[in-house]
Amino acid sequence: MEFWSAEELRCLSPGELAAANPPSSEKCLRLETIGIYNREEDEFEAQTYYSHSPTAEPGELDKVGKPVKRLFGFLYLRTLRTGSRALSLERGSLLDIILRLEGARAGLWEKAIDRLRNLNIEEDAAHLDPVLTSIEERLGKYISSDIDGRATKLYVSQLTREHLRKTMAFFLSMSKDQSPVPFQQVGTGTLNVLVLALLSFIAELKPSSVIFAMEEPEIALPPHTQRRIADYLLRNTSQAFVTSHSPFVIERFEPSQTLLLKRDEEACVSCMKISDASGLKSKDFQRYARRGLSECMLGKGAIVVEGLTEFHSLPVAARIMEESNPDLQPLDIAGVVFFDAETESNMSKFGRFFKDLGLTTFSFYDYIERKQEKKQELIDAFDVDFEHPHAGFEALIVNEVCLDRQWDFMNDLRESGDCGGFQIPEERPVDDDLKKLVKSALKSSKGTGWAARLLEGCSADELPQTVVEFLHKVYELFPNVSSADHEPGEVDEADLL
Repeated sequence: MEFWSAEELRCLSPGELAAANPPSSEKCLRLETIGIYNREEDEFEAQTYYSHSPTAEPGELDKVGKPVKRLFGFLYLRTLRTGSRALSLERGSLLDIILRLEGARAGLWEKAIDRLRNLNIEEDAAHLDPVLTSIEERLGKYISSDIDGRATKLYVSQLTREHLRKTMAFFLSMSKDQSPVPFQQVGTGTLNVLVLALLSFIAELKPSSVIFAMEEPEIALPPHTQRRIADYLLRNTSQAFVTSHSPFVIERFEPSQTLLLKRDEEACVSCMKISDASGLKSKDFQRYARRGLSECMLGKGAIVVEGLTEFHSLPVAARIMEESNPDLQPLDIAGVVFFDAETESNMSKFGRFFKDLGLTTFSFYDYIERKQEKKQELIDAFDVDFEHPHAGFEALIVNEVCLDRQWDFMNDLRESGDCGGFQIPEERPVDDDLKKLVKSALKSSKGTGWAARLLEGCSADELPQTVVEFLHKVYELFPNVSSADHEPGEVDEADLL
């Protein structure tokens, strides 16, 4: 134990006995964990120590043992945990810890061993008797035995505690029509929830001191289960750490509780509190977390567009360009994400937000007459500000896509019956009328993805040149890196904590 000065936020040093009185100071216990790489064993090792170790040898620290660690109630659920260890009865498993804490292990092993010893397997397999007798006769030629009767016998276990711990299995049923099955045969998501259930059992035994660390709780789980897990952690633990890529988990936490973790080329990890980024209020964060915000935060670049039509169409054009030109790095691999700001007035705040998080930001929006200060606001919010020359994305399509592709698109709508109440003639109109028809169709059905559908029918050479020009600006900042420049398995990581 040491003494902590609440006013100066530091531990008192020798000679400061007069200051070690409440309320100006209080007792504290400091711990530190040291992780090292053992080159000889090729393993990472970690050990927790008391920072203040007056009884240890000079230059050394006293270790913190497991019984003491359990008092702190630190629970860790790592990603893709199979449960093979947690749900077994081996020493130190979660199930074993629960049985010990509850005092439910008394007599368990002795009674089980007695029952197994008295289980006569050979009664149900009479054909085994001559085989065992023959084995005994052959064995007697080399080793003498003075045992009366049979010297060999079959058991379902080695009849020891340690072997029972390894062989005893946890069964469960997930529906009325299902017989109990070993836990290893249920789905990955169910296994994760089972392990969480065991950890929560331990947590409830010491509710005032539980610190819960959970890695990617969304693995193999549906959204509603993800939300319930996040809500449990927020309500029932004194402190919780969660790493996640899921918007359904991320949205349950406030921006002030959320850190963006990144690792650079030299493997140095840095973090930034989401609430420190300018532009967004808490209500914006909650509203857009599921609508692309989380995906953008975990990427390296964000393309912010002003509407749903561009949000559907630009990724189609990017895919066609990437398929026709292998020198272009796919945006998904580069970590560049499209984001729908819904209106131009929202674009600046999202641009500032993503830019503050360290992302490379791009804007793509229509031409209109606007004040210089509004234009400057957009320029300042994005690394690449792109205002296309047309008064609407529909105008861009009809003016830059060849008329043959436009008529193919209209024919496809009519023949498939997807046009609904929109009237499309059997005969191809004159060019100007065809443009008006296509523009009217696209404007009347912005949310149906018709503009993206039209671009799907284009080759790379037939894509709108304005869109191609913009996307090339993105590809220039995220060039295709040869695999020879990376070590095998090298990746860049981003995560939310």
